[in-house]
Amino acid sequence: MKTVVAGALGECVHVAGVMNFLHLAELAGWQTVFLGPAVPIETFLQAAREEKADLVGVSYRLTPETGERLLAEFAEAADDLRQQGVKFVFGGTPPVAAKAEAMAGFFERVFDGSQPPEEILAYLRGESTGAQTEANYPQTTIERIAWKAPYPILRHHFGLPTMEATLEGIQKIAEARVLDVISLGIDQDAQENFFHPERQNPRARGAGGVPVRSAEDYRALFAASRRGNYPLMRTYSGTDDFIRLAELYMETINNAWCAIPLFWFNQMDGRGPYDLEVSIDLHQQVMRWYGERQVPVELNEPHHWGMRDAPDVVFVTSAYLSAYNAKAFGVHDYIAQMMFNSPPGTSDAMDLAKMAAILEMIVPLENENFHIWRQTRTGLLSYPLEPNAARAHLSASIYLQMALKPHIVHIVGHTEAHHAATADDVIDASLMARQAIENALKGQPDMLADPVIQARKDHLIAEAQVTLQAIRNLAGPEVQDPLTDPATLGKAVRVGILDAPHLRASKIARGSIQTRIINGGCEAIDTNNQPLPERKRLVEFL
Repeated sequence: MKTVVAGALGECVHVAGVMNFLHLAELAGWQTVFLGPAVPIETFLQAAREEKADLVGVSYRLTPETGERLLAEFAEAADDLRQQGVKFVFGGTPPVAAKAEAMAGFFERVFDGSQPPEEILAYLRGESTGAQTEANYPQTTIERIAWKAPYPILRHHFGLPTMEATLEGIQKIAEARVLDVISLGIDQDAQENFFHPERQNPRARGAGGVPVRSAEDYRALFAASRRGNYPLMRTYSGTDDFIRLAELYMETINNAWCAIPLFWFNQMDGRGPYDLEVSIDLHQQVMRWYGERQVPVELNEPHHWGMRDAPDVVFVTSAYLSAYNAKAFGVHDYIAQMMFNSPPGTSDAMDLAKMAAILEMIVPLENENFHIWRQTRTGLLSYPLEPNAARAHLSASIYLQMALKPHIVHIVGHTEAHHAATADDVIDASLMARQAIENALKGQPDMLADPVIQARKDHLIAEAQVTLQAIRNLAGPEVQDPLTDPATLGKAVRVGILDAPHLRASKIARGSIQTRIINGGCEAIDTNNQPLPERKRLVEFL
């Protein structure tokens, strides 16, 4: 095990940065020796010799001119160690770091506080020692997750109503080095009519995102991200021409992963041209297409039920169906998306219980050919309008999500209730998320151990098994697997096994179920406003 010795030099007593550096070194597998504040040069070098240090970390956060003189003295006294192969790094404020940077290469790396933790970890793991280029940042999702661990990779939605503003914003976000994945928000016409200019509505240009109209537009957006920390890019799967769009995305933006629903973006919610059963079949084909190419797939499914006030049991059931179908249709790396605060009235405890139920149900599906990656996000409809309250909500929600040890945190911007996020908004939200994650990784209490959460988890799993059985019972004897059969799944929606109050105006779904937040969880209720168990709600299908 290699050894790093670090402390604050001279009269400097500020050691928070030193401690953070040593914490990262421990994560990277180093043996660490903390020398403390205000360490004289002689003491510093003596400790380096006694500990047989491979790396020496020096910090100074006071006056730049004083620091420059002190660092020069240190470099002169430490030259024999450097000749023996000991490496030196510096950390301090930007003005002092600039002085250290100018010292003719004495310090192998200089950190001024602007570097994200993953960049420092990469250095400590020996993955990066010089200028940052695309080669320093993994360009596939799974590689990036492994590279950044134990920190989750961060994703944020971004797309403004013009190409010019979006290009400029992507450049700014990438240069800030705070985000790992830019989820490109494209306008509704691009999602529906990219290959059909005759169907596009010029008056709707830019409605809901950036108006991409050509492969060159996508290439330009991706090129804008080739700087900073070289974030990955991904975008919507669209609502028509799924495979043609998938081919386009892979060729132009190296689509980091596919995100597609199972039941949505069709005539049921008015966001696509297809009938429900046809849509399910097409979505399954898209899963297979990406799976054959070893590209991860996310089913952005359960939160669509939650945002429409479906009961927690329907949320959990749809999450299981998502993972089940992904596996059945050849997906190798499945991203399990868990949107908190959906519906917004759900309590933190019941949110955790719901997500724990999902994970306990889908983890048995894993094998050597099917891997599950956990992605969490804040509820899209849960943000307060007041800016400070919204910032607090973002931070608190992400801290809660860290109880699930996510591999991906999908940051939903704090401006969501007011406006689509600008580049500055994305950067601000990412910085808040990073701090909440940092706090959690330092030693978060085990919230999942709460017996109330465990009891609710067990209850939801038992209820979801009843719902799944009701769906299986819809299938005829000729159906090999009811849980992947489009006709059976479509019928489950049409007869109301899968239902939500907000679907009352749907042409396909029933929308007859009634729900209410009871003790923090979203429950189906009877005519007396009491919780309605699945065995009673679905008695005719059991």
